[in-house]
Amino acid sequence: MPEPSRRAAIFAAFAAVYFIWGSTYLAIAIAIETLPALTMAGVRFLIAGGAMMLWRGTRGDAWPTRPQWAAGALVGGLLFVGGNGGVCWAEQHVASGLVALLVASVPSWMVLFDWMRPGGRWPGPLVLSGVVVGFAGVALLVAPRSGAGAVDLGAAAVVLAGSACWALGSLLSRRKNTLPSSPAMSVGLQMAMGGLLLLVAGAALGEPTRMDLAAVSARSVLAVLYLTLLGSLVAFSAYAFLLRTVSPASAATYAYVNPVVAVALGSLAGEALTGRMLVAGAIIVGGVAMITLGRARPPAKT
Repeated sequence: MPEPSRRAAIFAAFAAVYFIWGSTYLAIAIAIETLPALTMAGVRFLIAGGAMMLWRGTRGDAWPTRPQWAAGALVGGLLFVGGNGGVCWAEQHVASGLVALLVASVPSWMVLFDWMRPGGRWPGPLVLSGVVVGFAGVALLVAPRSGAGAVDLGAAAVVLAGSACWALGSLLSRRKNTLPSSPAMSVGLQMAMGGLLLLVAGAALGEPTRMDLAAVSARSVLAVLYLTLLGSLVAFSAYAFLLRTVSPASAATYAYVNPVVAVALGSLAGEALTGRMLVAGAIIVGGVAMITLGRARPPAKT
């Protein structure tokens, strides 16, 4: 690819990952206004994942083996049932911008899980400090208080648990020989299996019986289309492209841009924006930046 075209492609990919993923929190809030949360997410990921698998299959990628289907179900369950499903369920009770700030704890969870695994690596002082700072910001954000700024602690706990699931699923997805070698087929498998499991979870909670198709609004349907086409297919493809063309630390910068975009869009949509949210959000994003910078540094020579 010529250098100008390469730069343009990288710029477009960053824009997609930064702003499309940042906007998905508000899009989820709009989608679940008239659609059940887990069922909506299940339909989104099953369609997106299935379409990606069919596309890659027609391009010659090998179809997943039985063990790979099982691995896809495990990783997809963690990522999309625990992670995204937790976000969708929680947004029924808390604002989308606040959820995005809590999800910014994912890099901290990844550091802890990577450290705790057998043979895990010591994160280093800067990264460990970023983890402490990030969780301090989370604690400030959800600290009990009365009035308009009170946070539903149960919903916040679901988001944090879902963020831990996303971090664990992300680490498991890096294991070699467990998922398809094609990155696109692997992501499609994870989304498809996650979507199927989300539909099962939604059915277990009785969501289909409570859904009134006549009451589904056009804006909710448009939000689901946006989440499926742009949030899943376009943004995930852009992120995969960035992982192949820029440093991991540069690609990971989405983790502290997305919350800023989500909070800004939520505020424009009428969500409450308190001083505590701004301070806590700055602390959380600062912690993520410390983790990203610390991981970008080469390991010290011994």
